[in-house]
Amino acid sequence: MELFLTLVSGVAWTIVYAEAIRLGLRQRTYAMPVAALALNFAWETTYAVNEFLGGVSAQGVVNVVWAVADVVIVYTFFRFGRAELPEFVTRPLFAAWGVLVFGSAFAVQWLFLAHFGAHDASRYSAFLQNLLMSGLFIALFAGRGGAHGQSLVIAVAKWLGTLAPTVLFGVIEDAPFILGLGVLCGVFDLAYIALLVRDRSHGPDALRSRPAPSR
Repeated sequence: MELFLTLVSGVAWTIVYAEAIRLGLRQRTYAMPVAALALNFAWETTYAVNEFLGGVSAQGVVNVVWAVADVVIVYTFFRFGRAELPEFVTRPLFAAWGVLVFGSAFAVQWLFLAHFGAHDASRYSAFLQNLLMSGLFIALFAGRGGAHGQSLVIAVAKWLGTLAPTVLFGVIEDAPFILGLGVLCGVFDLAYIALLVRDRSHGPDALRSRPAPSR
């Protein structure tokens, strides 16, 4: 059961990343909120290295796949993200801000690791940043005035990719803290899915309420 749930999570999140890459390149945007993207990238690279220090594992392989996919999403952020900010944010300022965000994300992951140890830190940080991501996806929808750079594929796959480890760590391993965070993620994820379904029901063009970036 543990391997099955790990693989379900791995496949579902890989779908999230693949769809985020597709949308980002096609629509010339980034398809994941930047704070969540930075934390995810830092988590995956940190724990990919940590897993392989103890030998090859299913989770370690999954982490490497995720980290490689995140590299492309990070590229879409630095390539297209400047267009969504006010004019006073110059490209050098945008690049410096991006480096600060990603650098801070690595610092947060390493602080978790130093304080809690690899076993607990990987779980606590993953679910906390997952909850942050769930809220930020809704904020992204609101900020863009629609589903630009977002899709039901991402929303549903994220929900399933979070549900599997919630069952594994929260229920099977009996961790109430993880279970509580997983349930909260589920609430936000289902709300986000509902927003996207409602948006689609009002017309097929997800870009209708937002003009394409011009710079």
